[in-house]
Amino acid sequence: MYVKSDQETLMRRLALLFVLAATPAPAGEPIVIHPTQVSDRKAVIATVEPVHQLMARARIGGTIAALSIKEGDDVTAGETIAQVTDTKLALQMQALDSRIASQKATRDQARTDLDRIAELARRGVSTPKQLDQARTDLDVAERNLAAMKGDRDVIAQQASEGAVLAPGAGRALSVPVSVGRVVLPGETIATLAADKYILRLQLPERHARFLRAGDKVSIGARGLAADDSGATRQGRVRLVYPEIQGGRVIADVEVEGLGDYFIGERTRVYIDAGKRKAVKLPAAYVYRRAAVNYVRLADGDEVVEPGEADDVNGAPMVEILSGLVDGDKVVAP
Repeated sequence: MYVKSDQETLMRRLALLFVLAATPAPAGEPIVIHPTQVSDRKAVIATVEPVHQLMARARIGGTIAALSIKEGDDVTAGETIAQVTDTKLALQMQALDSRIASQKATRDQARTDLDRIAELARRGVSTPKQLDQARTDLDVAERNLAAMKGDRDVIAQQASEGAVLAPGAGRALSVPVSVGRVVLPGETIATLAADKYILRLQLPERHARFLRAGDKVSIGARGLAADDSGATRQGRVRLVYPEIQGGRVIADVEVEGLGDYFIGERTRVYIDAGKRKAVKLPAAYVYRRAAVNYVRLADGDEVVEPGEADDVNGAPMVEILSGLVDGDKVVAP
């Protein structure tokens, strides 16, 4: 068998990356290697984050009398998640109820006096001044009664605001309170993650120019496995933040089916980061011997082939990382 010189072998081992431009030929027929460019795919770590975090807050101060959620529970918009009570409001309502009852008696007496004086005035016994005064007394009594009822409605509204409502649908991330605790107006009762989740990734600054809103990305298998065999789902870049922090650009990726992920869970995202040269061969042209991958040149020489598996238009391909140069002819084993 013809053996190439050491210089030729070294040149093959140090060859740059190329790609197969020719259409894969049937097994046994040689294919010619030609350089071209392909998209360079980079793997970055992304974190599951909610699009929005919602705060359920106490609208009045008081004591938490009931709490119906815990961390991890799903809630619907408007659902009552806690009840805050203020005993002072109940006492104020009782006092107002007594005053209202008293004022009703005063109003009824004023109406009776008006009716009596009006009858006396009809008979000519009472004066017009007495009749006007009776009408004024009744009007004042009715207005005082209406004012007291308004004050009671205000207190009743304050008491009804003791119900802490979920500001939107989502999952409870934290519930930092417990039954019996005293809270102030505006204090956070629960933090909710909105139903929709995104993947938030941080990309090195040198690759930031390649990332645009609307770009499609590939999502790796759940978890941080080193291989990308599970990178079957697709996502879309929703937003690229205009500020670089710590040498990294931050972007949000929309992906379907993140509802069962944990907030803060990490996974791999594969993005296109420019162009590079590579060479890909149909898997049929690669064979394995003694745990090492090889390709065979048309002249009978063998080249050690370290590479990565891939698919092109549904056909299994293997990317050649080194060992082939432009113009080489490769045949199937």
